[in-house]
Amino acid sequence: MSILPVAKLPELPPDNSMLYRKFGREVANYFSGSPLNRVSFLRTDHKFLGAAFTHPSARFLLVDNLAPLVHDTKPPRLAWSTRAEIAPVIASNPFEKTEEEVIRSYNSDLEPQPIVLFLGLDEKDTFSSAVGVETRQTETESAFSFNSFSGSPYFAIDVTPRGNGAIAAKARALVKASTAKGLLFYGNARSMNLSAPEAAVYGQARGLFDWNARNPFCAGCGQPTLSVNAGMKRTCPPTDLAGVESNGVPKDRRPCETRKGVSNLSFPRTDPTVIMATVSADGTKVLLGRSKRFPKHWYSTLAGFLEPGESVEEAVRREVWEESGVTVGRVVIHSSQPWPFPANLMIGAVGQALPGKGEDIFLGHDPELEDAKWFTMDEVRRALQYETAGIGDPVREGYKEGDLRLPPATAIANQLISSVVEGFHELTQSKI
Repeated sequence: MSILPVAKLPELPPDNSMLYRKFGREVANYFSGSPLNRVSFLRTDHKFLGAAFTHPSARFLLVDNLAPLVHDTKPPRLAWSTRAEIAPVIASNPFEKTEEEVIRSYNSDLEPQPIVLFLGLDEKDTFSSAVGVETRQTETESAFSFNSFSGSPYFAIDVTPRGNGAIAAKARALVKASTAKGLLFYGNARSMNLSAPEAAVYGQARGLFDWNARNPFCAGCGQPTLSVNAGMKRTCPPTDLAGVESNGVPKDRRPCETRKGVSNLSFPRTDPTVIMATVSADGTKVLLGRSKRFPKHWYSTLAGFLEPGESVEEAVRREVWEESGVTVGRVVIHSSQPWPFPANLMIGAVGQALPGKGEDIFLGHDPELEDAKWFTMDEVRRALQYETAGIGDPVREGYKEGDLRLPPATAIANQLISSVVEGFHELTQSKI
């Protein structure tokens, strides 16, 4: 039975700081650890964006219905396109105008252009050295630089065909041409088999494209919005050129609260979620649960959304009690994981149950879990060694029916479970 290779996690370099000496290496989870410098403060600089977009070393990730273009390999590799290859869809520089000029020229009658995201600068040629992708066209080609920043510019383009206009037709043709080269749009990104650097970059692109697609209308007034700021902002234009003759005066749109002062209605949202490994009061067992959608014998850590006016620690205690009936005392933050499905930040924690009745399991509060159990450290340790896989992955050869199955190493749940098996709760308690 074929099992896809397990992707490696990002690894942050050690340092000699006091924090590193006391707490060790920082945990970095899958979908984090992007090698690109986002230089986010330059997304409003159209001169920077325009120069980066038109530079020969610029590379573009095509995304169709949130699926990235990849090489058909095992594991898959992101396929980066050149500006010449994307020219049929985006022939001109989309960043020629300032944000203010783009807003003033808004015309709701025109077919919208594909959204172009600026992902960042690859300052160390990470992708070319890591996966064999050439970021420069010739040996003599100069690197891109702007002020004190340099590196190959990386973008993502949403080529999802929408509607029946000319631009949609060009997008369909580009999608067809890309797959004709033997490439494919990878629709199973949740299997988490991309390399860690590529997963982080794709996660950034996926989250932003999904947010843009979900917010075509203003939450304040219901009128159509416009993507600006290299895909990182949607604005509600005050005027519209629809139906206006050439060189005519734009028509005023209805008033909108988002145009007054500072408003977060037009910026990407991230939904915080707590996910936690819960250990018994004596530290010898781990609480794991399973939902109805899990494969047989597959268990994981508990998780849930953070509510307004609630701290991370409070959310951990509430979610564990609501889902399993177990009462948690002390909570310690472990690590976090961006989860672009569609826009979650998984805040990983370790909690310890209170002794006695605090460890009693009761599933009558919240029907989310089908089952919850306390597993010994030895049971969990063995499963970590032999029985980890994604939800849709087949069991490994030699699997014994009934044995515990756990999420793969690329899931933060696995990292939390591994941490308590290795004594994270003992170390943190001794430092309090």
